[in-house]
Amino acid sequence: MTARAPFATFDRDAWARLREQTPLTLGEADLDALRGINERLSLVEVQEIWLPVTRLLNLRFAALRELGRVTQTFLGRTGPGLASPFILGLAGSVAVGKSTAGRVLQTILSRWPEHPRVDLVTTDGFLFPNAQLEARGILGRKGFPESYDLRQLMRFVADVREGAEDVSAPVYSHLIYDIVPDERQHVRRPDILILEGLNVLQRGAHATGRKGVYISDYFDFSIYVDADEAAIREWFFQRFRRLRETAFRDPHSYFHKYASMPEATAMQLAHTVWDTINGVNLRQNIAPTRERADLILEKAADHSVQRVRLRAG
Repeated sequence: MTARAPFATFDRDAWARLREQTPLTLGEADLDALRGINERLSLVEVQEIWLPVTRLLNLRFAALRELGRVTQTFLGRTGPGLASPFILGLAGSVAVGKSTAGRVLQTILSRWPEHPRVDLVTTDGFLFPNAQLEARGILGRKGFPESYDLRQLMRFVADVREGAEDVSAPVYSHLIYDIVPDERQHVRRPDILILEGLNVLQRGAHATGRKGVYISDYFDFSIYVDADEAAIREWFFQRFRRLRETAFRDPHSYFHKYASMPEATAMQLAHTVWDTINGVNLRQNIAPTRERADLILEKAADHSVQRVRLRAG
């Protein structure tokens, strides 16, 4: 372990040792359901990286609950009270593996007896519908800060934090590339809420629904999944090729036309998307939020996490 203020830095072996006696509760069948379209997730990766992460989160969860009990005692209140959900922010670039990370965390954390109710919500659902983006002339900037309904997202997170009985979020479909009309994801007082998205650690003019208040203000912990841009770019192209062979073949897919294009033409378009949208958004809006995270997982070109940085203190 080395120190690089305000982070303590661990190589893979040092981080893996922090698992201690945390049991492995996943098998190969579970991984098949959790892997992303282009993610190489192994049981070794779960054991050496994700089990220590979930052990840390479990300790943080327990400490926060104990702090709540101490405060209740100080105030002279008796009874169990209503514990606020533990809110975890999960950030990173397009194609870096956030969605897989979210599913892995949800599955492992929900198998701890201390917090069986774990919900995973993505901020994709809080994008403005395509019709609104087109009306504003920013459909080509989907994923940039201005493409999100931040007021609705802030209300959602605040209501979850305040322990509302039933809070709902819009649902986004990557098949139709749009918000699904009249469909909602319901969150009913979970023990842990994982909020995953490009924008969860962003601040600035487009990153708040209330003056001086940011989504991350509601987080109890945050994770940033990181990699060199060259690796992420290549993963994006690999995923695009895989989608041309699978989801894009669905006639209902927004990107169905890419499935029948000559590969060279389709890949040229993919390069344009990265160079003018995803790469720009990464450099301008996503990567600058990395140092705001409590935990940074640094991936190598083979998708494996090789270094971990944990905020000290």
